Order: sequence, then structure tokens, then C-alpha cells
Amino acid sequence: MRVEPVWREPPDLPAPRAGADEAGRGCLAGDVIAAAVILDTEAPIQGLNDSKKLTPAQREACFERIVENCLSFAVGRASAAEIDRLNILQASLLAMRRSVEQLSLQPRFVYVDGNFCPNWQYASKAVIGGDGCIPAIAAASILAKVTRDREMAALDREYPGYGFARHKGYPTRDHLQALARFGPSPIHRRTFGPVAELV
Repeated sequence: MRVEPVWREPPDLPAPRAGADEAGRGCLAGDVIAAAVILDTEAPIQGLNDSKKLTPAQREACFERIVENCLSFAVGRASAAEIDRLNILQASLLAMRRSVEQLSLQPRFVYVDGNFCPNWQYASKAVIGGDGCIPAIAAASILAKVTRDREMAALDREYPGYGFARHKGYPTRDHLQALARFGPSPIHRRTFGPVAELV
């Protein structure tokens, strides 16, 4: 079986370089959250990886190291209403654009996890699986995931019964059962299949 080489960052790209990623695309409820990070190349952060490959405790520890040691970070979002209006891909790209535009240090180049880059003024490259091979994207994936998980835990208290603190809005069996029992909440995405069937 042929093994594809790991994508490597070219050394001659202009600095500062940011990484951008999102969390929550596959959820039925809540915002899609994106983060952008510019790392300090002189102070590497240990433990960075695709957020999905880290335990919650590892993500929380990395989150603190990132915000304390990076040169700049920002979080952007697109609401459930924007997701319903634009579609999830365009809303995710919008959230990433908002996160990069909010960086206190504006980048000269941006790496984006996935297949597409937002429509923006930045020189950029989309990298499939970038959260597993580009540290700045990995850092962004961790910030986005931890931020979103914390918000869903808070929304669990605001909308009890759905189990948002457990499943974070993903379509688990418990979530689908709660959705059928209580109907959609104000933060559910009404164009997503299981929700649309009940609206």
C-alpha cells in the first residue's frame, strides 16, 4: 500500500503565518466556532495535535499553553441562524474569516484546515488534514474545540434536558431522543435533517 508523504510547510513563506480551523460543523445545535493562531516560532508548544486526537484534559492543558505563549489568537463564530441561511460550509468559512480578521497581529499568510479558503485578502493555502501536520492549525483546532465545548456546557444549563454538556450538540442517540421529546431549542440548526423533520 502506498503511503502519502506528510505535507511539510515550505520555509520561504512570509511571516507572520497564522493557522485557522473550526469546530462544530457536524453538530445539530450551537454556533460553529473558529480560531486563528499565530505561534511564536522561537517558543514551540509541546503536545499540539489535531484536537480530535487529544483527550479533553490534554486539550485543556494545550489551550492554556497556546494562549499564554502564542503571538496572537482570536476566536470567530457563525450562529445557528447564519448556518441555516448560508449552509454549513459557507458559515464555517465565515467564522474562520472573522477569527483571522480579529487577530491583533495581522498575518501575511494563513493556513486553513480543509479543502477551501475563505474569500479574503490574505495569501493562504487550504491543507487537508492540516490540523495533524501544521502546528498553527493544530493550535487553532484546539482553541476552537475547547471554546465550543465550554460554550455548550454553559448552554446545557440554559437549555436543560438536551444533554448539550455531554454530546456538545453532535447527533448522538441521547441527543436525538431528547430532540424528539422536547422539540428543537432556539439554538438548534433548523436546516439539518433531524431538526428539519421536527420543525
